[in-house]
Amino acid sequence: MMRVGQSSFGQGIAVFLCLWWMVSASTACTWFTGKGKPGWVDGRSVEYPSTQYLTGVGQADTRSNAEDQAYAAVARIFKVEVAAQAKDWESYWVVENHGVSNAERRLTIDNVTRVSTDKVLENVRIADVWYDMDSRSYYALGAMNRSQAEAALMEKVSALDRAIDADVTESRQTTDKLAKVRALRRAGRNLVLREVYNTDLRVIRPSGQGTPSAYQVNELSGELEQFLATNLVIAVQVSGDHAEPVGRALEEGLIREGLQVTTKSEGEDAGSPELIVRGTVRLFPVEVRDPNFKYVRWCSDFEVVEPGTRRVVGATAYGGREGHLTEREATAKALRVMQQELSSDVAKAIAAHIFGEVSLPEAATMPGSCPREESGVKR
Repeated sequence: MMRVGQSSFGQGIAVFLCLWWMVSASTACTWFTGKGKPGWVDGRSVEYPSTQYLTGVGQADTRSNAEDQAYAAVARIFKVEVAAQAKDWESYWVVENHGVSNAERRLTIDNVTRVSTDKVLENVRIADVWYDMDSRSYYALGAMNRSQAEAALMEKVSALDRAIDADVTESRQTTDKLAKVRALRRAGRNLVLREVYNTDLRVIRPSGQGTPSAYQVNELSGELEQFLATNLVIAVQVSGDHAEPVGRALEEGLIREGLQVTTKSEGEDAGSPELIVRGTVRLFPVEVRDPNFKYVRWCSDFEVVEPGTRRVVGATAYGGREGHLTEREATAKALRVMQQELSSDVAKAIAAHIFGEVSLPEAATMPGSCPREESGVKR
């Protein structure tokens, strides 16, 4: 038979457990919902004042999505400002890519902007999360400490300033034409990135003031364009099948990359080239076990040569195969594809080599695309 003391003890335990559950439940609700709706949900926050923090609010049906939206809200603050400043950098992209569409230049600027935004967002953290039980939505507050973000960005700006100054100095002192072009190119690219960071600084600083550079984008781009037009002229020499239209396609591609192309040959007077892009192109039928289509292969081998020293500074080899109902149609298709490839990929590869962004393989190590006995380029 249970004693009275034991019964009272059991009832006490039951009451204790009930109270514990109620407190725990209340704590859990407070964790999700807080003491009512936080002021930052509507853009007001005592804990994160606008003089010290940049903030963004995200809302979604899950916590993780709400946090992602908060990061995106902060990123939009920077992207809007960068978009407003982008027109000031157009001169650089126009020089770098003659004839490309506005959409392509826009894409290039967006790529630079994305690099900057990714770095900026390294300084953003999720400061608070609130769950609205009525709407069953999560709210997340993304916060960036202005002073910490400014210090991080100033380190990047200072490093870029040192690199830009070194490249500009080199470009104006060297007698090597390729070295000058490459130094100016590096300086211009770094200056554009530096200007994006400086735009970010204007957003971060409550004063809205950036840190001016010693150089201007349009000045460096104009200097590079002028030097390319007068001191680094390129000639294109193509032999083989359909050499004339293929050569024009390659010339147009090089011009779009910002290079100056001449029709004068080696040894002629004023305007003689500093570099020669020479090579062979071919189209020929190939046997493929296909009862419905005829196939034609195209190939191209090119070298970049310094006329004065006869030194081959790089080589490319591109090729492919196209099929159609007749050999004539397959040949026409292969020619179109070859022209497109030379105007885009081959021209970009050669230009990137000249600008020092990538290095073309040496001719001795580059396997030819065309059959060795037919190619006019010696490997």
